Amino acid sequence: MYTQGLDAKTEQSAQPSPRLVTEQEAALQGRFQERVDAEEKIEPRDWMPEGYRRTLVRQISQHAHSEIVGMLPEGNWITRAPTLRRKVALLAKVQDEGGHGLYLYSAAETLGVSRDELVGQLLSGKAKYSSIFNYPTPTWADIGAIGWLVDGAAIMNQVPLCRCSYGPYARAMVRICREESFHQRQGYELMLALAQGTAEQKRMAQDALNRWWWPSLMMFGPSDDQSAHSAQNMAWKIKRFSNDELRQRFVDATVPQAEFLGLTIPDPELRFNAETGHYEFGAIDWTEFNEILKGNGPCNRERIEARRKAWDDGAWVREAAVAHAAKRKQRAMKKAG
Repeated sequence: MYTQGLDAKTEQSAQPSPRLVTEQEAALQGRFQERVDAEEKIEPRDWMPEGYRRTLVRQISQHAHSEIVGMLPEGNWITRAPTLRRKVALLAKVQDEGGHGLYLYSAAETLGVSRDELVGQLLSGKAKYSSIFNYPTPTWADIGAIGWLVDGAAIMNQVPLCRCSYGPYARAMVRICREESFHQRQGYELMLALAQGTAEQKRMAQDALNRWWWPSLMMFGPSDDQSAHSAQNMAWKIKRFSNDELRQRFVDATVPQAEFLGLTIPDPELRFNAETGHYEFGAIDWTEFNEILKGNGPCNRERIEARRKAWDDGAWVREAAVAHAAKRKQRAMKKAG
């Protein structure tokens, strides 16, 4: 999903040193877990363990960053879309992604962190975003592959988040998942048009599948035995399924779709196991994933530079909004006085 970096075992994910828990804290933690186990939603004013709050801030902010950065590889094609219909559809999709980022930043703010602080962490490199957005989009087929594969993987991960134990996050995900579902169908329809087009168009679609398949599998995060946070996040019901379970669901759903397109999944070890009812697939090269997380991907530097430029260019808008809000407050106070 868009928060797969949270599961990587890095120095940045290290937790603070444990301390002694008082009887009162132990009782609060017990009651908290009882509420989570009973499927009650945790709301911003409710008591929550600091680890729970910290994990949510990391996850929701990384998700928000990914939506905003994710606008860049597709936005690159808005002016070059082959038809007006495709241009309008792509423009609407990129706009949706910007809206998703705003919903998620708002959800993160309910946990006591400011949006400026979150964006500052992104621009400084302290905060991560999904590794999938550090790949280039050299052809029009990449737009179809992103919609079909990247958004498809995101949906597989994000639909369970509609049942996340934290209320504001769960509610934001309902609308996001509806829109992501449309994006996935849009991408698949684009791939279908290419696959049924000229021989050159079909080759372009196959090339995009070749380049996006393995990065899409990496979106689910490291295998469970290498995951730093999965067990605790599942106990808190921040996530509902393991990384490997979700990855397997994605493969099982996507392989038949590729067959319908007449395209070949770039994995010589891929085969259907009739006994298990699942597709078996080859080993993922996590070296590539880890290098991108370290900032060494094809487009890491370009993506952050673009976000930093957008932040700097928009400074006057933020300043004007703050000044306007201050004037309105002053007028309201004078009127009330």
